[in-house]
Amino acid sequence: MELRQLRYFATVAEELHFGRAAERLHIAQPAVSQQVSRLERELGLRLFDRSSRHVRLTSAGERLLVEVRAALAAADRVAVLAADLTAAPMNVLRVGANPGLGPRLDRGLERLRRANPGFEVELELVGMPVIDQLAAVSRGELDMTLLRVTPTGEGLRVIDLWPEPVVAALPEAHPLARRAAVRLADLADLPLRLPSREQDPLFRAFALDACRSAGFEPRLSRPTGSPADAVLEIANGSPAWTLVYADAVPEAGASRVAVLPLDPPLTARGCVVIPRTRTAACVAGLRGAFGAGGGGD
Repeated sequence: MELRQLRYFATVAEELHFGRAAERLHIAQPAVSQQVSRLERELGLRLFDRSSRHVRLTSAGERLLVEVRAALAAADRVAVLAADLTAAPMNVLRVGANPGLGPRLDRGLERLRRANPGFEVELELVGMPVIDQLAAVSRGELDMTLLRVTPTGEGLRVIDLWPEPVVAALPEAHPLARRAAVRLADLADLPLRLPSREQDPLFRAFALDACRSAGFEPRLSRPTGSPADAVLEIANGSPAWTLVYADAVPEAGASRVAVLPLDPPLTARGCVVIPRTRTAACVAGLRGAFGAGGGGD
């Protein structure tokens, strides 16, 4: 069974006339008749009642027409997609990233260009939740993603590269805000604001694990959005605290918030995540470009 046979059958079914169908298809009428007859033989079904005066679909032909139209529509969509892919530039680099990692991405790409003069790409930043980014990398739909917390998952190669210092943010008026540093356990009585599982499951799990390692189960308050949003809400809401990446605090630009280092220090690990199928040479190049030294830290 060939696609053209299905297309010929659908056209005759719409016209109910082999001559008009041939005109629409821009081919000779005998060719249409031959291909439809061949389709009937291959299927073992009579699709049309033919006479010198009329052409009509049989009941089998009517049922088959529904599925043939769906198959032709799917084939047309494939053809359009193939045309788009053929027309699109082949040097597009599709990248995801956690908020705030744009400067590191820019520095890393520039370092790749310097190391490889022929490396010229058009960057496409793809915005989606972290979990969706990882799934897209695994499927090959994203070339890579830059994350602040190391993930796990099938089909992924995680290149652990740079330290991500994490600090505590709490209301400026709170007694603990006068300290030079704060222990996580000292914050146990305050509600903790963290991103939802949907927003950033990796950082949420990292923060909860840190609290449990410090010996307490945190009192979770309502979820936050971005780290900058969390700092802003803590500055203008009821007493609470949060953990944020150190470089997210200036982005928030909020007053009435104290940002304290933790004792002992708390550090996540930033990484580049790529499909597992990438070569060792690719891994080495990314490690040099986006690592703690290569990234500009």
